[in-house]
Amino acid sequence: MTRSEENYLKAIYHLGGHKEQSISTNALAEEMDTKPSSVTDMAKKLAEKTLVNYIKYQGVSLTAKGKKTALSIIRKHRLWEVFLVKKLDFSWDEVHEVAEQLEHIKSEKLIDKIDELLEFPKYDPHGDPIPTKDGEFHEREKQLLSELKTQQKGICVGVKDTSSAFLKFLDKNQIALGHTIEVLDVEDFDESLLVKIDGKELHISSQIANNLYIKKEN
Repeated sequence: MTRSEENYLKAIYHLGGHKEQSISTNALAEEMDTKPSSVTDMAKKLAEKTLVNYIKYQGVSLTAKGKKTALSIIRKHRLWEVFLVKKLDFSWDEVHEVAEQLEHIKSEKLIDKIDELLEFPKYDPHGDPIPTKDGEFHEREKQLLSELKTQQKGICVGVKDTSSAFLKFLDKNQIALGHTIEVLDVEDFDESLLVKIDGKELHISSQIANNLYIKKEN
């Protein structure tokens, strides 16, 4: 498979989520930053390889074979991210672009050895689940910080936005996975929050709260 084909499969999986729903060519074109006609050409190629189901005007969806391939690529990507952070001291805002390149390495033996070296991690540095070799993964219970009410709290377990700018903002304000976040107040005007993070009070915007995943404490 070409790198472009692998990127398309990964994009279809991310857009469809676990529902395995059909994705429109326009949505896929926007995700891939290309023309709908290019998406159509690629969809036909992937359909010939039995990796996707493609029906004109109805969109594209992954076959079982396509889903397995997409999960394998995602597994490689997220294991490389863990490796870069744990073994090479990359920061979590640096690893995505490097892992985008490394995920296309074909050697399954190499990936299995990295998985073993890292002691089979279940989550990447951003809190996303890492599929096993068999395509299984542990999706943790979580909700957005913006969904918590006043006086509720939980553990930060992931980020929705993995852009370098957002992750640098979190580092600057000492917000990290594993930190306890308690909602002290919510502004009616703009839905910004006053929160306490490991004992320190901080004002954050609704945009920030909409990009932090929390496992709420009972």
